[in-house]
Amino acid sequence: MTDARMNRRLANLLSVRLGEARLGEVRDDRDPRGKRWGLEVLLRATIVGIASGAKSLAETEEVTASLSRAMRRKLGIARRVPDTTLRDNLCRVLPDLVVSSLHAVVRAAHRRKALEPDGLPFGVASFDGKGTAIPSSDDWYAQRQTQTDDGPLRGVVRTVTVTLTSSQARPCIDVVAIPAHTNETGIFQAALAHTLQAYGGKDLFRVITYDAGACSLANAAAVRAHHLHYVFGLTAAQPTLFEEARSWLGSRSADVADAITRDHDHGNTVIRRIYMGPATAAPEGWEHLRSVLRVETETLDSSGTRVRIENRYVISSLAADRLTPEQWMLLIRRHWGVETTHQALDVAFEEDDHPWIEQNPRGMLVVAILRRIAYTLLALFRGVTQRSDERRAMPWKRLLRAIHRALLLTTDVQLAGLRLRASLP
Repeated sequence: MTDARMNRRLANLLSVRLGEARLGEVRDDRDPRGKRWGLEVLLRATIVGIASGAKSLAETEEVTASLSRAMRRKLGIARRVPDTTLRDNLCRVLPDLVVSSLHAVVRAAHRRKALEPDGLPFGVASFDGKGTAIPSSDDWYAQRQTQTDDGPLRGVVRTVTVTLTSSQARPCIDVVAIPAHTNETGIFQAALAHTLQAYGGKDLFRVITYDAGACSLANAAAVRAHHLHYVFGLTAAQPTLFEEARSWLGSRSADVADAITRDHDHGNTVIRRIYMGPATAAPEGWEHLRSVLRVETETLDSSGTRVRIENRYVISSLAADRLTPEQWMLLIRRHWGVETTHQALDVAFEEDDHPWIEQNPRGMLVVAILRRIAYTLLALFRGVTQRSDERRAMPWKRLLRAIHRALLLTTDVQLAGLRLRASLP
């Protein structure tokens, strides 16, 4: 693909998808006196900076100062946006109001059939927690974790990320702040209700997955109360269930595995085997439990020598025969897709190293939400808009560089789709 064509595609991506985010509908609670910048422009500028690989508000200011004339008109960012203006105003925005723009992006993608399940018969929403450390705390958005009175202040902004792992794009569809006084298990039901409120009736997903951190009878019952199914990781933190699962499936050998996958990872071979069975007994209250699964992961080095083997247990309210063994394996491995979302946020967008706003937890959380909007816009572009497997495999950082280049170099001619003749100078 030529640079001109890529510039045009990325320009349209940012313009159209940012329009779908409905940033202009985010309630502006700022004092109207002395308000020089519209909130929509500030939110747009921040997302554009994130999408172009900026590592700070100062770098975002540089991006807005260097936009080509064509991109200024396309994005509605008429002039340079000072980093101090961004910081001051982002700290005044309520995070819950910004999340509505992420929901708008996802609903628009759903309407244009961009979120169809890939390899599974239904949608799957995977929940997972994430924390980012900053040198400040407010005991609401950031949990204070300083251990000594004379130690440096350290707070952690924690969120639950919800990724639609059934979709080829793996978009983030929701983000919920974890208040300082609770944890992932304690916030799960509120996070589930938050996501359902955003997408209720959309039939976006039918199954909820979470690791063992949220596995509890109360959380399982909450999922079923919404007429959804759960797939939860299982550890010794649920001792009765865990011991039952080990007694049902722990002794099964490789030759009776229900499905096997083999992958290559940095010179090693990773073999995964899944063992499945119906829940033949369960503690009181777990009447909705239908299936127990064990995933055995064996890692071999280049010589074929085993270097590691581990087993993970999973429980579900879905009947074992609701999916084929291969689909069960896919569903469980897809749960790790939410961790892949976090990896992209940390490696490509450098969230943990560069949270942008460190002295105001609420402002930091607003940036984190805008970062997930940018991630979702680009994830949909990589996973759905791009047609070839090669383009879908484009590294994240290369995509961010391409967007940065498009912001600076896209011309009116390129946006008009005109092609210069070879005879022209």
